[in-house]
Amino acid sequence: MIREAKKEDLQALLELYLYLHEKDVPQDSEHLQKTWEQILTDPAHHLIVCEVEGKIVASCVCVIIPNLTRGVRPYAFVENVVTHEDYRGRGYATDCLNFAKKIAEENNCYKMMLLTGSKEEKTLNFYKNAGYNSADKTAFIQWL
Repeated sequence: MIREAKKEDLQALLELYLYLHEKDVPQDSEHLQKTWEQILTDPAHHLIVCEVEGKIVASCVCVIIPNLTRGVRPYAFVENVVTHEDYRGRGYATDCLNFAKKIAEENNCYKMMLLTGSKEEKTLNFYKNAGYNSADKTAFIQWL
């Protein structure tokens, strides 16, 4: 089942992010809880999960960003695409990306973007097969 995250999903998501790039699950804190509440209540922030037999096995984030160009149409930014390693290759992340695309279309977005730090051909082909390309834009990142 593909859906948006609920309040009770926090711990499962933090554990899933260990398959992304995190080294450990952050300790519960006021800052963590405030951030989680902000994510859940922001109508432009969509944290999408795939649940299989009661377990969250894949996820992505889709943020709708207001814009003054392209006919004053927003765009969507996709981040934190992840699948638990035991569930990879079953289409769960693709289902999450398709849900994000539906949200972007419903919000009249003119494009969707995502970045990946992966150089693995398998991962890059996954994004290409999901409809993304790496030819139209060049990404630059400044880490803070």
